[in-house]
Amino acid sequence: MHPSNIIDRLAITRRHFFKRTGVSVGTMGLASLLASDSLSSLQKRDPLAPRHPHFEPKAKRIIFLLMAGAPSQLDLFDYKPELEKHHGKPVPESLIEGQRFAFLKGIPQLLGPVFKFKQYGQSGTFISELLPHTASMVDDLTFVHSLTTEQFNHSPAQLMMFTGNQRPGRPSMGAWFTYGLGSESSDLPGFVAMTSGRPDRCGAACIGTGFLPTVYQGVPFRSGGDPVLYLSNPDGIDASVRRDSLDAMRELNLMKRDGQGDPEIDTRIASYEMAYRMQTSVPGLMDISAEPEHIHKLYGTEPGKKSFANNCLLARRLIERGVRYVQLTHGEWDHHGGVRTNLNHQLPARAKEVDQATAALIKDLKQRGLFDDTIIIWGGEFGRTPMLQKSDGGSQRDTLVGRDHHKTFTMWFAGGGFKGGHHFGATDELGYNPVENKVTVHDMQATLLHLMGMDHTKLTFKFQGRDYRLTDVHGNVMHDLII
Repeated sequence: MHPSNIIDRLAITRRHFFKRTGVSVGTMGLASLLASDSLSSLQKRDPLAPRHPHFEPKAKRIIFLLMAGAPSQLDLFDYKPELEKHHGKPVPESLIEGQRFAFLKGIPQLLGPVFKFKQYGQSGTFISELLPHTASMVDDLTFVHSLTTEQFNHSPAQLMMFTGNQRPGRPSMGAWFTYGLGSESSDLPGFVAMTSGRPDRCGAACIGTGFLPTVYQGVPFRSGGDPVLYLSNPDGIDASVRRDSLDAMRELNLMKRDGQGDPEIDTRIASYEMAYRMQTSVPGLMDISAEPEHIHKLYGTEPGKKSFANNCLLARRLIERGVRYVQLTHGEWDHHGGVRTNLNHQLPARAKEVDQATAALIKDLKQRGLFDDTIIIWGGEFGRTPMLQKSDGGSQRDTLVGRDHHKTFTMWFAGGGFKGGHHFGATDELGYNPVENKVTVHDMQATLLHLMGMDHTKLTFKFQGRDYRLTDVHGNVMHDLII
């Protein structure tokens, strides 16, 4: 039997079921339209059309700079003089009693700050010598020093950061934002992802839609070759033939949708149409060579190469064109060894790769009038211990010192309603436990949604009989961080 006949017979079977149980497709459709907590009825015609937030937002878009692998907050942002004073001494047993670590065993030694810190700006913020460009922007940044996560392995922690749950299958943050707010771009996706360095651990799950319609999926853009896979027409197919093919497929898809009521068919139609428009918009977008020389100098970009700097410039170009959420991932921040030198995943090299471009992105957004309604986020999936880890299992050579995974860490936020030159939360004198204003990942997500005009308890999607949300059953808006 032909596959299409099988589908038709299945559809007939469902219609017989609804008829026998007294439930019509019309009744179900009416219930859907009347559901006050669902956006599906508003999204059928154009799933990515801009939608009104719950209340007046302070921000319209987000650029998330993920330092995949977890940079050491103790060597970049969270200066601890007492940790420096007790460098090399055994960690107090009471501090780690009952604690689990990814690799540390026994009673490890304390590892003081590896690099020099200085105070910068009117806020007097301590910043590591590794980040001189970021240091020049501290009065525009909000530092949260008490972020915590329950996940201290890479994939679960990245999933928690982006989906609110450590297991695969939940929608990513970018998918939730485009589901709730749509996109302001007619020829680009609402959610774009780019990577530099080694890819992150959780892969597609961190930009996926989970149980949301797949139209809200993050679209990976590549720095080399075709920016988006399979976007170009095959050999021998010109634009007119492509348009005729899409029109024919649209008619067939509409017929099937009207017969079955499957919302994923709307997603398929929207995806085909978006891909067609992207064939024209994406190549010009990705060509940064047209940018003036002073912009290339500002970011440290090299057109034609894959780099974090190039991706930061592309992020600015994307949000200028209406993209709602841009996720940039820069890998190789896993500092079990080589914190000080050029071995393993060296901290100095990673910091140098991102420092100039990060500061440039803020400066560029400010001079274009985009900073005040764009949120920029910088950080990893968890933090690093104040204890020394020997990356080769016990060598005393200083060149191999590193830090293990840790649940407490620092992230910074800028623009979009965050207070500039502000510090929130604190860890103890050794940088181990949060002692002031503990902030969870769900609190961070609730705050981001709030700044974008969304009540995190009301942005929900019904799946398997209950309403789900990004913050699960947790999360509090951190009003002290907001202007």
